[in-house]
Order: sequence, then C-alpha cells, then structure tokens
Amino acid sequence: MSKLRVCALMLAAFCSTAHAETTTHQGRDLARARQCLGCHQVDARRVGPPFTAIAARFGGQPGARDHLADVIRRGSTGQWGAIPMPAQPQVSATDAQRLAAWILSLGDGR
Repeated sequence: MSKLRVCALMLAAFCSTAHAETTTHQGRDLARARQCLGCHQVDARRVGPPFTAIAARFGGQPGARDHLADVIRRGSTGQWGAIPMPAQPQVSATDAQRLAAWILSLGDGR
C-alpha cells in the first residue's frame, strides 16, 4: 500500500472520529436545549428510558430514525412502561431528526 493511500486512510479515520465527537457534543447540547434531559439521561433511567437503551432497542432497524423523530414530536404510550412520552410539538421536525440520529449513534459505543 502506498504512503499516500495510508495517509488518506488515516485522515479519513481522523475526520470520521472528529465528526462523531462533534455530533455527540451537538446532540447532547440539542437534547439539553429541548429539555429532553429533564426526563431522560444518556446512561441511566430517569422518568423515561436512558438514550442508550433506546439506541439498543431501535439501532439497526430500518426506519428507526424516522420512527424516533415521530415519537419525539407525537409522543407514545406503553413502549417503556406506564409513563407515557408526552408529545413535543415545539421540537421542529429537523431537530427531532437530529435528536433521533444522535440517540441512535449512542448504540455505536460513542
């Protein structure tokens, strides 16, 4: 393998890691700004399930991001116990998609 190819692969890996860290940081900030952290935590149950448990349940499923974004905006009942997830219509569709993508990324070991 040429030195140029090795450098290109190393740069791609670095950029991917840096992007993942930025995405993780931005996701947590967005969750904080949209008051998600009032009911959820990343690794521990609060009122709702931890984001890592949500990622484990839905990660790798086709349409998972759209499903979670819809649940964020419309709410749900009975998926995680007796306490319902109230609808969050004040969260824009774009932010709901970003939050869902971030939550699912937590299943990647980030």
